[in-house]
Amino acid sequence: MDVLKIFSSSFKDGEIMSSKYTCEGENISPTISWGEVPEGVKSLALICDDPDASGGDFVHWVMYNIPVELNSLPEGVPIEDIEAVQGLTDYGRRGYGCPCPPRGLVHHYHFKLYGLDKMLEVENNITKYELLKKMEGHIVAKGEIVGLFKR
Repeated sequence: MDVLKIFSSSFKDGEIMSSKYTCEGENISPTISWGEVPEGVKSLALICDDPDASGGDFVHWVMYNIPVELNSLPEGVPIEDIEAVQGLTDYGRRGYGCPCPPRGLVHHYHFKLYGLDKMLEVENNITKYELLKKMEGHIVAKGEIVGLFKR
């Protein structure tokens, strides 16, 4: 599997995210950027989740059919992004769902970018697990960046 280089101008990998992107701030998505997309990638998908949540993996963002012509997602991506499809978070709504962990605990927010060998069939309100199932056998590249947050 090829590697997708993923980074953010909003936070550095493995470092604390600004409260701007959390429930203590503006609750807007951070900028997510990536390097050159490997040959054979036809679309991109993004999942952000928090494996430190008390109930297990908590999903904060699901997006797919991101065009390969893009090299980033800007800060504050709207829910009705016309260039990609956004699925459901564990907050039960579409779009970016901000980090909001219990006070005193550091949580890790994994932003995973997948390079797929095809565009996926569009479905409304798809979950992370439904997206992962649709991506099976089609992931040709992957990258990840982790932001931390503590209230």
